[in-house]
Amino acid sequence: MKLLRTTYESLTDEQLMEKLSNGDRRAFDLLYGRYAQPMKNYFYRLMWKDTEKAEDFVHDLFAKIIQNPDAFDASRSFKTWFYSVANNMVKNEYKKQEVRKGTQLGVDQHENVSDHAMSVLQQVEEKQFQEVFQQELKTLEEKHRIVFSLRHFEGLSIKEIAEIVESNEGTVKSRLFYATKYLAEKLKAFNPVLNR
Repeated sequence: MKLLRTTYESLTDEQLMEKLSNGDRRAFDLLYGRYAQPMKNYFYRLMWKDTEKAEDFVHDLFAKIIQNPDAFDASRSFKTWFYSVANNMVKNEYKKQEVRKGTQLGVDQHENVSDHAMSVLQQVEEKQFQEVFQQELKTLEEKHRIVFSLRHFEGLSIKEIAEIVESNEGTVKSRLFYATKYLAEKLKAFNPVLNR
């Protein structure tokens, strides 16, 4: 039994999807174990830091895989395909929110600072920075915010991001440059080098 578990865990995501397409639920469990937390973090950051919404989106995303594993495009890497599906879910939610614009989104900006060694001043500065950063991130156009999040929060490569957002790498680099420059300008008050 242990040999079987080791064999399954050594399979690539793409191989697990192939097994899932043939009705193998163990393959799904492994994919869920690999991607549930990263996807929850991804949705949390892009869905207004709403934990419940992030969890719902993760559930919906994995439900799509169970219901239709053949939707996976085997010519792509699973990771980029999976983030593409997640990205489309985020874009659809943004469109829904545009329609409902006058409603409150229930944004919760409370940050837990667990490092007790930080001075009170550092904690206050960090909290202020996070609040301003999150606020400015929300003011970016959707296309810039998504590229920035995929690169800096999810750690994806330019090539992977290009596949996810269905653009060329040059466009991704341009959007990333714009987002970084914009945020750097908006957050320059927090840069100690510029404030000497």
